[in-house]
Amino acid sequence: MIIRGGTVVTAGGIEEADVAIAGDRIIDVGPDLDEEGEEVDASGLHLFPGGIDSHVHFNEPGRTEWEDIAHGSAALAAGGYTCFIDMPLNNLPVTTTVSAFELKLDALKRSARVDYGLWAGLIPGNLDELEPLVDRGAIGFKAFMCPSGIDEFPGCDEATLREGMDRIAELRSILLVHAEDPALLREPKGPTARDFLDSRPAEAEVAAIATAIGMARETGCRLHVVHVSTARGADLIEEAVRRGIDVSGETCPHYMLYTENDLGRLGGLGKCAPPFRTEADRQRMWRLPMVVSDHSPSTLELKQGADFRKIWGGISGCQSTRQLLLARDRLDLSSIAAITSTNIARRFGLKGKGDIGPGFDADLWLVDLNREDVIRREDLLYRNSFSVHEWQRVRGRTVRTLVRGRDAGLLNSAGFLTPDC
Repeated sequence: MIIRGGTVVTAGGIEEADVAIAGDRIIDVGPDLDEEGEEVDASGLHLFPGGIDSHVHFNEPGRTEWEDIAHGSAALAAGGYTCFIDMPLNNLPVTTTVSAFELKLDALKRSARVDYGLWAGLIPGNLDELEPLVDRGAIGFKAFMCPSGIDEFPGCDEATLREGMDRIAELRSILLVHAEDPALLREPKGPTARDFLDSRPAEAEVAAIATAIGMARETGCRLHVVHVSTARGADLIEEAVRRGIDVSGETCPHYMLYTENDLGRLGGLGKCAPPFRTEADRQRMWRLPMVVSDHSPSTLELKQGADFRKIWGGISGCQSTRQLLLARDRLDLSSIAAITSTNIARRFGLKGKGDIGPGFDADLWLVDLNREDVIRREDLLYRNSFSVHEWQRVRGRTVRTLVRGRDAGLLNSAGFLTPDC
């Protein structure tokens, strides 16, 4: 296959070029390539490296009334994504043992429309499962520093977290943390959005990030902080990197688009943990090196009601991440390629992913950037087609998404990713 005449966007720059593909891989990129094969006319289109969403909850097996792999991965493909890494909760059983890992892997093999990897969980009592899970192919581990909201996935006490980090460092793997200090969280005083916001203050995130960074320095464990929401938390991560600590962080579109002042208007659809923050925090999120969806869906019923204490905390949004960023015109195209693909592939050791060049997998998003629209419920492909982002502006119409040279969405063509670390 030869894709001709498109505008190729990578983290390194933008060029008018052809892309030649043989089998699963890109074999050449350049102007007027002298290659034979099926030709695809990409005139007027942009070609991005396929997006990588390293933070989704597809909930299969066990909670497929909330989301399932077929719907979730189809939504990703529609938004220009070619692989994902699924979190170890909210599926049942949670992915904290090899047997649970195998159950989820079997489900992915049956239903995934794009390439996939798996995070495993670190919880009290499963330290001896860490090495077998790495051997089976886990990309890394996820831990909560506070209650997760799911009884079967308890948060880690300090002893478990420290011992887990020691072992994960020995295994040359990586630990992801949900960073909120439980000592600084409290039960909401009432049912309102403001009560919920006050119950999860910014200080809880900042304190937990500082603690995790300290443990990473002491243990040598590679650390990644998920869904950073505070400017100070982002600054702590950058300062640690400058001191030589192996730590990174991500944020999500909802922390880039909304503030605490929006939550009352948005209602239950906007409830998530950590919650939306201040305008200064929101602005700071645009400078983080990775943006993922944290697609954490549920049924619509669980997101409705006037009492925020009873509403499920999670936001659906994996289909629209790139198009939301493109519509804001805050970042250049190469930066969007970097934060939604290249930087993620490099951080998590996804060999062959995240770039457009010879030797890389032929994972490509062909998109018409001249098209602008808004998010409508009827266009969403996930199992429960609603989102806090409904009616937000988006830019870019997906023309084609290729996973290793084949159209995304074909069953039995997706592949299992393991880390190359």
